[in-house]
Amino acid sequence: MNRRDSLKALGLGTLSATVLLDACKTPDNNNAPATVADGAAATPGRQPAEVEREKKLLADKFFTDHEMATIAVLADIIIPKDDKSGSATDAKVPEFIEFIVKDIPEHQLPMRGGLRWLDVQCLNRFGKTFVASTSAQQIQLVDQIAYPAKAKPEMQQGVAFFNRMRDLTATGFFTTKMGIQDIGFAGNSPNKWEGVPADVLKQYGMENVVV
Repeated sequence: MNRRDSLKALGLGTLSATVLLDACKTPDNNNAPATVADGAAATPGRQPAEVEREKKLLADKFFTDHEMATIAVLADIIIPKDDKSGSATDAKVPEFIEFIVKDIPEHQLPMRGGLRWLDVQCLNRFGKTFVASTSAQQIQLVDQIAYPAKAKPEMQQGVAFFNRMRDLTATGFFTTKMGIQDIGFAGNSPNKWEGVPADVLKQYGMENVVV
């Protein structure tokens, strides 16, 4: 299963516009949410109150170390390293998610509850937390919540959590330099004007007109 290609086909087309726009507020420098330098001059176009709020968000900590470790494992399952680019953790996606749940608090309860749900499932099945489970065991559980149409009714809480996690991971990855290069987006480039196409000139009887 090529999870990166599947994510491009499914995840990018369903990303929440609100999440993506809010995510773009996060300063990004070489793939990681950058720390904010003192003063508004360090972030042109932003008000001092915005800079101060951002500094506070970056200084605060929401997820526990265990939760961050779980997020890191999940993020790399969603976007693993391949021969084209690095993994989600290489792009500092866990740090991005930590910032976003503080910036958009409505993510906090669903994310924390979903991470706890993963651990309970793994403890019941394997006697270990998600992070402590083997890679095969982790994938076994993820495969039961990654495909909503195939998921069993009793797994719907996990499905909802994984959908959110996938959206946040995709947003975090594909708004970094690494993610943009992975997509192959080259940005805007100037066009070269080569005149009116010959077939159009012929259509209007102007093929022999010299301008």
